[in-house]
Amino acid sequence: MNTAKIEKTYALAREAYAAQGVDTEKALKKLRAIRLSLHCWQGDDVGGFEKSGSLDGGLAATGNYPGKARNADELRADLDQALAQIPGAHRLNLHAIYAETRGKKVDRDALGPEHFKGWIDWAKARKLGLDFNPTYFSHPLAKDGLTLTHPDKAVRDFWVAHGIACRRIGAAMGRQLGTPSLVNLWIPDGYKDTPADRRAPRDRLRDSLDAIYAPRFSRHLLLDAVESKLFGIGSESYVAGSHEFYMGYAIKNDLILCLDCGHFHPTESVADKISALLQWLDALLVHVSRGVRWDSDHVVTLTDELKAIGHEIVAGGYTDRVHLALDYFDASINRVAAWVIGSRNTLKMMLGALLEPAAVLARAEKAGDFTARLALQEEFKLLPLGAVWDYYCLKQGVPVGSAWLDAVRRYETDTLSRRG
Repeated sequence: MNTAKIEKTYALAREAYAAQGVDTEKALKKLRAIRLSLHCWQGDDVGGFEKSGSLDGGLAATGNYPGKARNADELRADLDQALAQIPGAHRLNLHAIYAETRGKKVDRDALGPEHFKGWIDWAKARKLGLDFNPTYFSHPLAKDGLTLTHPDKAVRDFWVAHGIACRRIGAAMGRQLGTPSLVNLWIPDGYKDTPADRRAPRDRLRDSLDAIYAPRFSRHLLLDAVESKLFGIGSESYVAGSHEFYMGYAIKNDLILCLDCGHFHPTESVADKISALLQWLDALLVHVSRGVRWDSDHVVTLTDELKAIGHEIVAGGYTDRVHLALDYFDASINRVAAWVIGSRNTLKMMLGALLEPAAVLARAEKAGDFTARLALQEEFKLLPLGAVWDYYCLKQGVPVGSAWLDAVRRYETDTLSRRG
């Protein structure tokens, strides 16, 4: 790594941006304040530690790359390796199936903060925040594809109890770590073919959610979010928790709405939804993912769709109202590398938006000069973002450019390859 060359190139980039009215130092300061929530389930293909059966709920992790984490200690070690390659300070997002019960059978409705003590201690030592998710899949009581909408009240009650337990766990995490835990609820409930009655499952879902959110917690400890989906494998024709359902529920009940980038029709723009929804909601959670023809949860790449999300967050002044979390699981490549690639690309998305000469574009738009707006938007795409990113990585003490891949390869040779 040639430090002098990186700093010299950055100095030239800083001048280029300054000529367009952009202060790169201010942009980097804002970038340092952004906390991504990394998803634990990339490290073991959404396996968890229950060992209760195969992945279901319309989810699929494809591939069989060697070195998958087999327990919490291995998963935490892999996360440490990933975080060492990602600039900035971030968070970890846990699912309930990653509880550590010391070999004891603890069903999901009985989980408590004590079953996540290892994660809380690990996060505290690294000054990380923890976010949390109830797990409404891969369980005997979810095998028919219904949980909170199930016609059997006993089944619904079990899953309601699980939701309440997870909110209590999240609040405990927030209390112990000094930063509120964002607890996001997603269920797979739906039908493969056309239902005869679309209303009844949604009535049951509404009542189940009302019961889950009845206990009150301070927002200094816990933030609640709900997540929709357009369709899933086995629920192609109907999903009870649609975007419209959760949008209405979140607005009515003052919750955070989660927008998963893979949970909409491929022609829909998640970016366009941000300023519309934040007229009525205090905050949004964006699950940064990449669907390829369906919700396939590919590793995030620096696509135009991703850049548009960053633009909307920054241009709208929403950086303190939009929570960013990663959500994908690729078992076809090195899992640690998957974390690093997606995280670095999401941060590049935000840096590109922070460096956009927004004032110049706004002046052209206000003057009605849409020709200049389009021309400048295209010219600005070639401003030296890469030089500013390299400098940021240098100052944050992480590898510059693709050098992080060398560290991950060494970790694969020294650690992952020994797991069998």
